Amino acid sequence: MTHDRSWRLKVAAAFAIVYLVWGSTYLAIRVGVAELPPALFAGARFLAAGALLLAYARLTGQAWPSGAREWRTIAIVAVLLLVTANGLVVWGEQWVASNQAALIVATTALWIAALGALGPRGEPLGGRTITGLAIGLLGVAVLLDPPSEFGRGLFLGQLAILGASVAWASGSIYARRVRPRTAPLMSAAWQSLLAGLILIALGLAQGEAAHWRWTPASAASLLYLIVFGSCLAYAAYVWLLHEVTPASLGTYAYVNPAVAVVLGWWLLDERLDARQLLGMIVILAGVVLVSTARPRAVVTAEERV
Repeated sequence: MTHDRSWRLKVAAAFAIVYLVWGSTYLAIRVGVAELPPALFAGARFLAAGALLLAYARLTGQAWPSGAREWRTIAIVAVLLLVTANGLVVWGEQWVASNQAALIVATTALWIAALGALGPRGEPLGGRTITGLAIGLLGVAVLLDPPSEFGRGLFLGQLAILGASVAWASGSIYARRVRPRTAPLMSAAWQSLLAGLILIALGLAQGEAAHWRWTPASAASLLYLIVFGSCLAYAAYVWLLHEVTPASLGTYAYVNPAVAVVLGWWLLDERLDARQLLGMIVILAGVVLVSTARPRAVVTAEERV
């Protein structure tokens, strides 16, 4: 399939937004969750972002979702991508540094490739991809190897973020295969609204309201995540889900950590020890192999005609 120059420019711009903005959100989450309770923090972000996205979608003439199938798809993607995946990242960053969180989330590209091969509509894995998956998982083991100052909170935070990567990959593959008829921006708006309501309900049920304290830093992080992380970058990601292959989409996972590591070092004085650096190198090597591998040829119905 060939695409015109306008489409290629849109894809390049969407990738640039996802690469750079999402790379910086780990730092914003780390700053925000240091002051605000995790579920209410994440819920406020998505509720506000969803309202803004919905307003823009309606102003640009996008139709409401129609039919039970569309609403079911929106709800499933919202739960997998935002409530589960993003919620676990926010929760985990109470203990895990932003740069390490980004490195664990880099495994999303591995999970997308692995899960993308499952089912009758799966894309078969070649030898290079399988090698990359094995290398990447080895890097995860190195990265999560308990340090001398190991604590229960750190370990649970790491596991939560690893689980978030699997949830995000699952939601991404599901959304790509279902291919909803609702316009991407309208879909992203309702996903954010539903996720925001669920997370706020969870936070209130856990008594988080008593711990909500506004500070300049927390307000700035929340505003940044609403406008840039959710409205701009998430809308770009949802659009890319329906325009590029899973392997291509997964490339953001090895750009984001580089941005997160630099920002964490620059603004939060975060460091990576020798073990973490080794894990980073091994993970990113696996991700690069997976993301740059050519998929094995699959004869489609259109090609047989």
